[in-house]
Order: sequence, then structure tokens, then C-alpha cells
Amino acid sequence: MRLVVAECQVDYVGRLSAHLPMARRLLLLKADGSVSVHADDRAYKPLNWMSPPCTLQESLDGEHTVWEVTNKAGERLIIRLGAVEHDWSGNLGQDPGLVKDGVEAHLQELLAEQVHTFGDNWTLVRREYPTAIGPVDLLCRDDTGAAVAVEIKRRGEISGVEQLTRYVELLNRDPLLAPVSGVFAAQDIKPQARTLAEDRGIRCVVVDYDHLRGYDDVESRLF
Repeated sequence: MRLVVAECQVDYVGRLSAHLPMARRLLLLKADGSVSVHADDRAYKPLNWMSPPCTLQESLDGEHTVWEVTNKAGERLIIRLGAVEHDWSGNLGQDPGLVKDGVEAHLQELLAEQVHTFGDNWTLVRREYPTAIGPVDLLCRDDTGAAVAVEIKRRGEISGVEQLTRYVELLNRDPLLAPVSGVFAAQDIKPQARTLAEDRGIRCVVVDYDHLRGYDDVESRLF
């Protein structure tokens, strides 16, 4: 990555024409080949940019350095540099990507620790209980000692109900576990998924992620 803060003039030559007069701006050159021109507003949106793949040629025109950025369609971004205040280059390394808060793995962990969410006196048998078609998120025992397979999703959809149905059918073949019922747990459950689940005798439970983490102050609620 290269970050340049400089006085610059920018001209786009392609399907349309655009011109930015000389002013102080941030120029961002990424390792993927993209080039973008930013002002000190507009949040993340650049004034102009060139998406990869593209090439950059640098030349001198009198006192000015000129960058000519060309993409595979032949469009050009011509940047004429004036006074350069800052020029930094570095390698940020491989980015691990966005880790979303409330993903299924964390929900599973929290619900394994708080199986009472599903009912009083429930106990956890095992997380990721193995079956021939994949692991069940949670295998629990309810207050009567009956086995319950719990499938956990961030968003409850029909595919998740189908998945849990297969698990329950398979687990019911084990005489040491049968009869096994199912619980479909999610932060949000689609109406169609709820209808299908209830038709198959599967109980739906909507879980509050903040409450599970202890961030929800129940006493401060107005209703």
C-alpha cells in the first residue's frame, strides 16, 4: 500500500470526462492495483478511482510528476502532482477479514453455557455431537431427561429446519437416545421456517445475543 498526501490535479478520460482542479488530497494505491483519490470528507467514498486490474506509469512533465493509471478497458486516470507533503509505502499483510459479532460459533458457545435458555433444569450432553451426516450443534437433556438436538443459526431459514430434521431422524435411530426432539434456535426466524418447524414438531426459540452476553440490562427497560 502507498499513501500520498499532495497537491494534485486529476483528470479521468474514458466513457465520460471528469476534472478535479489542483487541491490537497489523499492518494491511495493498494496492492491489488487500485488507485483512489480522497478529499477530507465523504467518509470512505473517493472523489475518483480506478478499479483493478490496472497499470500505473510515472513520468515527469516539467516540475510535475504525472501518474497515468490505465485499466483493461483503456480508461485513464491522469494525476498531476504538485507539492507532496507525505509519501508512505508499506505492506499491511494478509487481512483475516471481517469477523461478525454474533456468529453461529459464538452463539453456540454462549447457549452451551446457558442451556437454561431452553428450559429449567436442562443439561448439556455435548457440543458438536457427531452424527453420520455432520455434528449437531448441541445435544441436551430436558427437565424430564429426554434428549434434544439443538440447531443454532444467526438467521433461521428453511434450510436450517431441514438440516435439523435430518439430525433428529438420524438420532432417533439410536435406542440409547430415542426419543429425540428438536429445538431450532436463532436470533431471527423467518415465518416460513417457523411454520415448517412447527409442522414437524420442532420447537422454535428466538435468542437475544446481547442478553446472552450480559449486555442487556433488563431492569433499565421501559417495556
